Amino acid sequence: MVVRAGIEDQRLQGHCGVDMEMVSDALWMQGCSKNDRGHSTFELGATWIHGSHGNPIYHLAEANGLLEETTDGERSVGRISRYSKNGVACYLTNRGRRIPKDVVEEFSDLYNEVYNLTQEFFRHGKPVNAESQNSVGVFTREEVRNRIRDDPDDPEATKRLKLAMIQQYLKVESCESSSHSIDEVSLSAFGEWTEIPGAHHIIPSGFMRVVELLAEGIPAHVIQLGKPVRCVHWDQASARPRGPEIEPRGEGDHNHDTGEGSQGGEEPRGSGREEDEQWPVVVECEDCEVIPADHVIVTVSLGVLKRQHASFFRPGLPAEKVAAIHRLGIGTTDKIFLEFEEPFWGPECNSLQFVWEDEAESRTLTYPPELWYRKICGFDVLYPPERYGHVLSGWICGEEALVMEKCDDEAVAEICTEMLRQFTGNPNIPKPRRILRSAWGSDPYFRGSYSYTQVGSSGADVEKLAKPLPYTESSKTAPMQVLFSGEATHRKYYSTTHGALLSGQREAARLIEMYRDLFQQGT
Repeated sequence: MVVRAGIEDQRLQGHCGVDMEMVSDALWMQGCSKNDRGHSTFELGATWIHGSHGNPIYHLAEANGLLEETTDGERSVGRISRYSKNGVACYLTNRGRRIPKDVVEEFSDLYNEVYNLTQEFFRHGKPVNAESQNSVGVFTREEVRNRIRDDPDDPEATKRLKLAMIQQYLKVESCESSSHSIDEVSLSAFGEWTEIPGAHHIIPSGFMRVVELLAEGIPAHVIQLGKPVRCVHWDQASARPRGPEIEPRGEGDHNHDTGEGSQGGEEPRGSGREEDEQWPVVVECEDCEVIPADHVIVTVSLGVLKRQHASFFRPGLPAEKVAAIHRLGIGTTDKIFLEFEEPFWGPECNSLQFVWEDEAESRTLTYPPELWYRKICGFDVLYPPERYGHVLSGWICGEEALVMEKCDDEAVAEICTEMLRQFTGNPNIPKPRRILRSAWGSDPYFRGSYSYTQVGSSGADVEKLAKPLPYTESSKTAPMQVLFSGEATHRKYYSTTHGALLSGQREAARLIEMYRDLFQQGT
């Protein structure tokens, strides 16, 4: 059985005679919205296939014709994904000035040099000094700041602009990592994340088509959408003889390590199964149905695990897995789509980037709630306009994104319009005709967008999160009762859809290998 919120585990059915039922806490690609042209999709979730060489998502999409309408301009290159590789990013200040192209290029080259240094700490075992606080943001900010100040050729006014640009670039990095602030991302672990070579690709018909393709071979009756799970009861068969009723359960021992949060309480009744059936796992749904299983693959987000692990598993998770959940990071990255009747930006512009000149000396990416809009790093232009219309996509992350989620559409549209007027210096920009935005942080089935290695965590924590339960290999205990997949469980490709898919294939392979071995032993 798969308790899921994503694309991770849709290929186990049919292998080695394993029967499978899927219970979904929510649709993975929630919020995809078609515009009034009826043939384009605004992605509130995953947008790009990141890299093509060996990427299973790319090969699946290409083999099934999902990229046939992807234009050459949408095959963006570079570390930061864009809706179009054509055109230029327009860097604008809060005083309504456009930063000259040569200044932007000089700063970008300098920043990328320092970014490359952040990769060396993991990849080459370079020691992290105390001044960096093992933080990508702290290291990058101070290194770039020092190089700007030491440049003998730049006038002071140019140096001030470049210093202000540091914060804008770090806001983009924070959105890319889905952290509240890139200051919270571990410098020593940063280089372990691996980029797949090749361009970033957009699927014009929407990423949901990938989910539909993966689900094609699964009988419809085994997928139950909109059926939230309350609790996964595991180690049932070894704990006691099991009848049709799940008995009240207190803080039980498993592997002499209960972690935290084991809870007792009255449990719902089953559905009249035989008294002597020995199912090691029972999944309790919020509608009080209980579903027995030999194995459960849990793919819920790290955000859900952080908030609900204590009540979601009985007995509680082992202490080292709980510690890994706490150490790893997950934040919220939201999009704000604004649709206009006509474009007010030039045809050469592929994005509007916001630089606050008064942040030249700032060392924080945290703002008071009333200034949440300062965390918006900019707006990308959706491309091509023939498909999307005249649409901008804004980016915001962290606690400020959570504040934005609490505002109504009218307030967000008003604030974004005022920012666009301020930074472009054009007071006549009209309000958008429509607004669409995500709310991943407040969604109870996600509690964030995707994971990152937080300061104090490492790839070893990802491995601990992915380790199946129970840990013991006792012959009296059913093996691999609870398995874990999802982007947060992939050590090299966390935060990506291909990482999510590969993690599901990994867990499927575990079970397939186990049953193959059992079959060979039996013959």
